Amino acid sequence: MNSVLLPVLPSLSRPQAISSQLHHPARRYSHPRSPRCCCCSTLTARRPFLSLPLLPTATAATLDGPGDTFRCHAMSIEAPESTPQLQDSLLYSRAYWVTESLIAWDVDGDVSCYLYGSRTAALALTDDGIQGYEEKIKLERLSGLPVKVTEKFPHIRDYIAYQLPADVDVKSLLKCQLAIATYGFDGRCFGATGLQLPGVLDELFSYTGPLGAVFSEEGISLYLWAPTAQNVKAHIYSDPLGSDLLESLQLEEIDGVWSISGPRHWEGCYYEYEVCIYHPSTLQVENCSANDPYARGLSSDGRRTLIVNACSDTLKPELWDNLVNEKPQLSSFSDISIYEMHIRDFSANDHTVKPELRGGYLAFTMEDSAGMLHLQKLSGAGLTHVHLLPSFQFAGVEDEKNKWKCVDTKKLEQLPSDSEEQQAQITAIQEEDGYNWGYNPVLWGVPKGSYASNANGPCRIIEFRKMVQALNRVGLRVVLDVVYNHLHGSGPFDVNSVLDKIVPGYYLRRNKNGLIENSTCINNTASEHFMVERLIIDDLLHWAVNYKVDGFRFDLMGHIMKRTMLKAKSALQALSKERDAVDGSSIYIYGEGWDFGEVANNGRGINASQFNLPGTGIGSFNDRIRDAVLGGSPFGHPLQQGFVTGLLLQPNGHDHGTEADMKLMLASSKDHIQIGMAGNLRDFIFTNSDGKEVKGSDVLTYGGTPVAYTLSPTETVNYVSAHDNETLFDVVSMKTPMDISVSVQMQDKSFGNKHNSALPGYPHFSTVVMRCYVRNHSIGIHQR
Repeated sequence: MNSVLLPVLPSLSRPQAISSQLHHPARRYSHPRSPRCCCCSTLTARRPFLSLPLLPTATAATLDGPGDTFRCHAMSIEAPESTPQLQDSLLYSRAYWVTESLIAWDVDGDVSCYLYGSRTAALALTDDGIQGYEEKIKLERLSGLPVKVTEKFPHIRDYIAYQLPADVDVKSLLKCQLAIATYGFDGRCFGATGLQLPGVLDELFSYTGPLGAVFSEEGISLYLWAPTAQNVKAHIYSDPLGSDLLESLQLEEIDGVWSISGPRHWEGCYYEYEVCIYHPSTLQVENCSANDPYARGLSSDGRRTLIVNACSDTLKPELWDNLVNEKPQLSSFSDISIYEMHIRDFSANDHTVKPELRGGYLAFTMEDSAGMLHLQKLSGAGLTHVHLLPSFQFAGVEDEKNKWKCVDTKKLEQLPSDSEEQQAQITAIQEEDGYNWGYNPVLWGVPKGSYASNANGPCRIIEFRKMVQALNRVGLRVVLDVVYNHLHGSGPFDVNSVLDKIVPGYYLRRNKNGLIENSTCINNTASEHFMVERLIIDDLLHWAVNYKVDGFRFDLMGHIMKRTMLKAKSALQALSKERDAVDGSSIYIYGEGWDFGEVANNGRGINASQFNLPGTGIGSFNDRIRDAVLGGSPFGHPLQQGFVTGLLLQPNGHDHGTEADMKLMLASSKDHIQIGMAGNLRDFIFTNSDGKEVKGSDVLTYGGTPVAYTLSPTETVNYVSAHDNETLFDVVSMKTPMDISVSVQMQDKSFGNKHNSALPGYPHFSTVVMRCYVRNHSIGIHQR
């Protein structure tokens, strides 16, 4: 057999989406209106070509053991020749199976259309059409798609609808490799492609029952939603890393949910799923090893799921169940003032913290440390919340600290201050050190192991709770940064891939070619799909109930559907002290409402962008006031000045145009700031810089969009600095004239923060203390 390497096709703008062996560079390229959010800080460059066969290989499925369960073995097969125009067609999924009876495809002409299926992934395309199939079904062409379909999939509203016969066993067919092909009157094949399945999966397999590990007095049950899987096994281990396999168990399927029940002594053991499933990225049936998407604990290498009961009293700090009654008082969301911080940065270099606790959850329990004393002072000054950068399980930092690489700080101190050697040494180990912002999601429901004293066992659960408890007791509520808009891994082989191994092609949003959308950074998720939305809401409830957090900040919230956000808000606010030991009415949610990528202009449904959120009570970051205060934008010229950085009054040498131009810019900035000081209310009436009475929504910015968009001040998050882009100190230093003293620069910085804190809505402060971020302005990439 000949193995064929397929070069990157010119039409593939994102070949990484096909092959899980390739990753996008993990730094984010963002929409020019938004503040750049550097969600992934690991650069992973891999093969420069797609390692995919020209035509698919097949697998032989053999019966193995009780119940005739499947064991899948990959093997090569001879593939018939095909024309160059068609040979790559099965690499794409350009058709959509949208309901049980309808398939949508963008094809022209009066052609015959057939659906093909192969359980062993033996489909191949030749000049004579699809070969290697076990199922061939003639489809009937209809006119347009029904409204319920175009509302769910607005980007394919103009596609042609094809109807399946009523007697087709759809559920069985969905476990196969699938293709659809058209033929002319002469029998020639005009086109073929794979299919995207989320529509039909939602219609047939939407599920609201138990998932993950469920505990009862009788035992422990495991539930996994995997409707396209051919077989699922669970491998139970007694320890997190060793090869001591206790049991390999076959799960049973009912309506797409695989489950098994076991004894209570499983508690404290570890497991991984083995999922036998067709994967469109390889065109083969694969055996995938995966964690449980509903994992609540992990092994230190992240390969196994811990069987742990988060409700167990043994995992609760003293007086944990009473924490709801100890929460700091919050009379109104309008009183919120948020301080942003990174768990590791908070204490990594704090010598008043015990060395073994630095950089972790337990550093917050050191009441007399410099960091905690600082937070106590801020709490006394009116700060209400701390926003923790991602603290779920993310990629980019090993949980086993002995694997970290470090620089010798003593040697760095001996180098000249203008030397390039310091940066060179940091750069050399930056992919293997202990620092990462955390925007590389692997499992949303598990605390990050590298912040725990022991990444194995339940330590991360207990210590996270102690951190929340300690912060609440100094008067500060806790906001979690949640990153539901993308996942770090995909495909059947990536160690960081979970969801895409279990239901390939469902959890990740695809473009019209069937390639994964990457506008957020990498591997965009699709909250418009029922079980993705359910997982997000279940995860939020898990953090609110089991960790008693007080708010959620949504990374790139505009890539999540508005419907999902409203359901999440409703579910959280329904939590009660009596039933859940949580006051859901005090949980605040907000996020980045930027409108870009494939979701822009409601391209995939009504999304949670700035202009879709008024009246919801959900907050979004106000980039208008940020840019008016600082000048320019994160994507403009770095020396563009603004209201507090010297525009007109302290020229820095940058060409801002004529004096009249600068006066006009300054007047416009004042208008934007005045609107921000009124909560960014779209109906706020004020006298603008031209002396006219106007509404906030009448003042325009960014390509003619209104400055004001809220109906309530609590829907705006006013800020001048966050973890993205330069710190406030750096941006003031950069934009003010070179001959301005540091003391004057600090006055400008203080004025910016005081201005922000005086605004309605609530102020948000970045606390990246003593850390400098340099931005390469030519391509908008952060460097550490």
